[in-house]
Amino acid sequence: MDKDTDDKLPFTAHLEELRKRLITSFIAVAVGFAICYGFKEKLFQILTQPLISVMNQGETLIYTGLPEAFFTFLKVSFLAGLMLASPVIIYQFWMFVAPGLYDREKRLLLPIVFLSTIFFVGGALFGYFIVFPFGFDFFLGFATETIRPMPSMKEYLSFSSKLLLAFGLVFELPLVITFLARLGIVSVPFLKKNRKYAILLFFVGAAILTPPDVVTQMMMALPLMLLYEISIVGARIFGKPKAAPQEDAEPASE
Repeated sequence: MDKDTDDKLPFTAHLEELRKRLITSFIAVAVGFAICYGFKEKLFQILTQPLISVMNQGETLIYTGLPEAFFTFLKVSFLAGLMLASPVIIYQFWMFVAPGLYDREKRLLLPIVFLSTIFFVGGALFGYFIVFPFGFDFFLGFATETIRPMPSMKEYLSFSSKLLLAFGLVFELPLVITFLARLGIVSVPFLKKNRKYAILLFFVGAAILTPPDVVTQMMMALPLMLLYEISIVGARIFGKPKAAPQEDAEPASE
C-alpha cells in the first residue's frame, strides 16, 4: 500500500515535502495579505463594529503611540490574509499527512479540507456575532461617571484576534473527533464514557483561552459541550466499522 511505501522514504524526503508545503502556505498568506491591505480601513471597521455598537455615542477607539495605527492596520491585513488563505493552509497540512494514510482514508481528505474551513469560519463568526456583543457589553458595564473606557486599537486587535482564533479552532472539535473515530482511534463508547472528563476540560480550556470573566467562558464552554455531542453522532455515523466476528469452528461430529 501507499502507506507501506511511504514508511521506506528517507527522513530527508519528509523534510523536503514539509518545506514545499510551508513555502506554498507562506505564498498563499502573502497573496492574501497583499489583497487585504488594500481594504485595511474597512476591515478594521468591520472588526470593531461589535465594540462600537455597544459604546456610548461619541466614544471611539484611540491609539497612544505614533506608529500604533500603522502597525495595527498591518496586523489586521495579515490576519485577514491568513483567513483568506486558510483553505490553502488546511489543504497543505492534510496533503502532508496524506502519505501516511491508506487509500480509503485519503478519499476523505477533500471533504475534510472543505469542512475544516467551514467549521473554522463558523467558529470565528460565532465569536464575532454572538460572543463579542455580550462580552463587550459586560466589560463596558464597569464604566461610571468618573471611569471612562478608552480602548486602544492595539489592545482591541490583540484581544479580538485571540478570541476569533480560539473560537475558530475549538469549532473544529467535531471534525477532529469524527476523523479519529474513522481511523479507529476513538469510539462512541469511549466518547460517552469520558464525557464528564471532556466537560471538565472544556471549562478549563475556556478559562485559558478567554478573558477572566464568566460570560465569555460560559459562551465558549457551552458550545463545546454541544459540539462534543455532535462529535459522538459523527463518530457513530462515520466511525470505523467493527470487524465482523469470526465464525466459531464447526463442532466435531459425534
